[in-house]
Order: sequence, then C-alpha cells, then structure tokens
Amino acid sequence: QPCWNEYLTTRIEQNMVVNCTCPISECRAQPTTAFIYSIISSEEIIAKYEKALLRGYVECCSNLTWCTNPQGCDQILLKDGLGYGAACSKCSWISCFNCSFPEAHYPASCSHMSHMTCAKCNHGFCWRCLKPWRPTHKDYYNCSALVSKAAWKEKRFQDYNKRCTFHHQAREFAINLRNRVSSITEMPKIRSLIFVIHACKVLEQARKVLAYSCVYSYYNQDTESMDVVEQQTENLELHTNAL
Repeated sequence: QPCWNEYLTTRIEQNMVVNCTCPISECRAQPTTAFIYSIISSEEIIAKYEKALLRGYVECCSNLTWCTNPQGCDQILLKDGLGYGAACSKCSWISCFNCSFPEAHYPASCSHMSHMTCAKCNHGFCWRCLKPWRPTHKDYYNCSALVSKAAWKEKRFQDYNKRCTFHHQAREFAINLRNRVSSITEMPKIRSLIFVIHACKVLEQARKVLAYSCVYSYYNQDTESMDVVEQQTENLELHTNAL
C-alpha cells in the first residue's frame, strides 16, 4: 500500500493520473476511482484527483467547455445551450465557442479575430498567413500578408483603433463604477443608486458592441451595407454617450 500511495500521489501531482496504468511494465490495467480512494488518504491530493477527473471529462466532451473569462472562472458551459446573448451563470462573462478569442465579439466575425489556436496542441497561428503567432505577430497588423497594404491602410486603421480603444476603456469605467456602487455595504434603497447599477450594465454591453463594431467596420468592404451599419453605430454611440 505505501508504494501505491506514493505512485498515485506522484501521478496526481504531475496531472498524469487520468491515463496512468499499473507500474508493472507488462500490465496495462488502470487503477479505478474506488481503488484510488482506498489508497489515498490526503484530502488535498483527493481534491486534485477529482479536479483532474472533471477536467478530463470536460475536454472529452465536444459540447462542453470552460468559461473563457480571462479573470478566471471555473464554470462549465454547455455549447449547444448557450448562444450569443446568454452569459455564464457564475461570472456573467459571454464567451465565443467558434474561435479562440476569449469573449463574444459581435458584430465582428470570428475571422476578424485573426489569432487562432489549435484545440489539440495549443499552437497559435495567424489565419491570414498561417505562420506562428509568436514571435512575429504581436498583433494582426504585423502579418506579412498585409505588409504591402499597410501604408494606405495605416490612417484608416489608426482611426478605427482609436475608437475601439476608447470604447473598451469606457466599458472598463462602467464596470468599475458599477462595482464601486454595488460594494456599498449599507446602500439605501434610493432609486438613483439602483439606476446607476442598471445603467452601468447597459453601458458595459453597449460599449462592447461599439468596440467590436469598429473591428467589423474596418474589415467590411461592402460600401452599401456599411452606410447602414455606420448610421446605426453612430446612433448607438450618441445614445450611449448621453447615458
């Protein structure tokens, strides 16, 4: 038993327990969960084992994934049941399940978010030129496929990039304001304060849409349809700024 305890503990610590086999080289039998529970007495090691089992299960299920909140969230999401507009029930983060970008990016398409990652080996590459993302691609605009067009696109890009950055910063302001108001422990039920919280939530979503509208507008070449999009974006920005 001491030998098995040391062997299994090491495998769990190294995150290799899910597919581990009997230490005898000729034996391919895998230890069962019941057997591991009977051998391991440390609650900390058992907790790591259960996390490894859960992680392995999620990775094996094509319709399951982890919440992509970059701040960290251990919630499991059902891809088939969570479309655009729905959010993680734990942290309210809205994920995109079609690409490696960490959040839903409507109205920008997944192809606009050019940094792709292989789901099997985590290799990062640019979808435009198919070259590794690191170290040459600090961002999309370092792509060699676009170097020849960089000069005449530079000013247009800078304009859209400035607008996009502004909306992301304004979104962070709304998030921070909502958090500050919500953290007041003895907040009186004053309608104006409740309105601020609800208004900030609306601002967060509006600024997010406006930021990714800049990405969408930058890439879209259909002049006729863009006239309508730009008009709608301008109206949304006007009302958002007023709010």
